[in-house]
Amino acid sequence: MSRPFWLVSVIAATLAIAIACSKPASSPSAPSAASPAQVDETTDANADGTLLKASAPRLQSPINAQRLTTEQAVTLVISNSVATYVPTEVFSYRFEVLNAAGAVIYTSPNVAGGAGTTSHTVPVALPEDQTYQWQARAVSQGVTGSISSRASFVIEAPEGYARGNELYDPLFNGKTIGQGFDVAFVPGVGIRLLSQTSYVRYALPQTLTSGEISVLVTNITSGTSGTKTKVFSMSEGDDDMTTNRRRFTVEKRGGVDAGAVAFRVITSEDQIETVGDERVKLRFLFNNLYFWRAAFGGDGRNGSFNLTIDDGGVGGSRMYDYGKPYSGSYNPNPHVIFLGSPPNRSGPDSQTVPNMVIRQLWVSSRPRPNYANK
Repeated sequence: MSRPFWLVSVIAATLAIAIACSKPASSPSAPSAASPAQVDETTDANADGTLLKASAPRLQSPINAQRLTTEQAVTLVISNSVATYVPTEVFSYRFEVLNAAGAVIYTSPNVAGGAGTTSHTVPVALPEDQTYQWQARAVSQGVTGSISSRASFVIEAPEGYARGNELYDPLFNGKTIGQGFDVAFVPGVGIRLLSQTSYVRYALPQTLTSGEISVLVTNITSGTSGTKTKVFSMSEGDDDMTTNRRRFTVEKRGGVDAGAVAFRVITSEDQIETVGDERVKLRFLFNNLYFWRAAFGGDGRNGSFNLTIDDGGVGGSRMYDYGKPYSGSYNPNPHVIFLGSPPNRSGPDSQTVPNMVIRQLWVSSRPRPNYANK
């Protein structure tokens, strides 16, 4: 049956309105202008995976294996990064120091950027006589930028010094921070004590009550002259070593006791020494390198002394290891140190092992550093 024309028209119009209403409304288009800090982690990452849109900082100083001394603060200086979208944006920076193996050994907190350049002073002590690298990157609101290239610097082994209760004198460099008497330098080797009356004197600024005195020694044999000759010694001031109230002597004897090792230490409450068979005779060879180390100290009421000798230098074959406990404290004031021994009432036979060559004197409460072992 046919429908009236007007009815078909009404139905068609109704369907058209329904279809139009079922379509989602379209939003007006607007340009997208995200700020530089807004990044898409899947599409906007830098080539190295970092997200901050900025250039890597350029390293200014130190570079090219610049040599620094232990007295210098290690201050790292960069030229600032430049933001990709807003060149005037200011970043913070994170600095890293790496050891020779490439491992990160120090990371700074975020350092506020300066005007054009930013600097940061490393607040930790870096071991001497080593090469280091460093690098830096920009940071903004926890987002990091590309890391810089690396630059290198060297912390040199120190020259000789005496500060606080620590003393170091390399001696192989043709000079000493002490006062030498009847001595000569062997280039690259150390200081030679020419006779039984030779010695080198050092004044320690502060008393060392616990620590070590240690040296490397060559040109030493068992059968040198002198009956009670010393390798090194310490005392309170410059009073006669034989009767000094804080005598500290380490001997390599000659004469009938050729090669015998002995010691004597006088503390605030005690005196210890080797006696009889405790004076062990050793065979020393002229061309060998020997490491002599005397460790001492305690809690002020009780302490101990121990002497070791290694053939072949630090870490060499242990040929002597002996010590004794003591009461009280070894506390000379002023604290004076000698290579060999100064004149005393017993005469030259009780002074210095003649012709020995000594280098790398270390006196400290700290462990002996690697640079002092060469």
